[in-house]
Amino acid sequence: VELVGSVGGGVQTGGPLRRSCVASVRSFSTLAIGWFRRAAGKEGELVSGVSWKNNENYSDAVKGRFTISRDNAKNTVYLLMNSLKPEDSTVYYCAAARLRISRTVTGYDYWGQGTQVTVSS
Repeated sequence: VELVGSVGGGVQTGGPLRRSCVASVRSFSTLAIGWFRRAAGKEGELVSGVSWKNNENYSDAVKGRFTISRDNAKNTVYLLMNSLKPEDSTVYYCAAARLRISRTVTGYDYWGQGTQVTVSS
């Protein structure tokens, strides 16, 4: 499984940004996809995830601001980030697991490349 995330982006505080993650796999509909972010010196944090059944999960830090969605016909998961704050600035990764969302990095078998998101004040 190869995951390709959208290129990094920059936005001003309060602005929106959309990330995409495309998977090259036939069984995409059986995958759970998670979006993680990792600040320097810290462990990866699950920002949001979507299960194969389309159940969604959000961290408290982004609940109400971020929306995850999937399009199985395009093998793509999107992360729409609204009301961005400077503290959202870091590297974001998408990852794939079989069926269910996991909150920990060890629960995912495949990872896309990290992309930088920068929110300027």
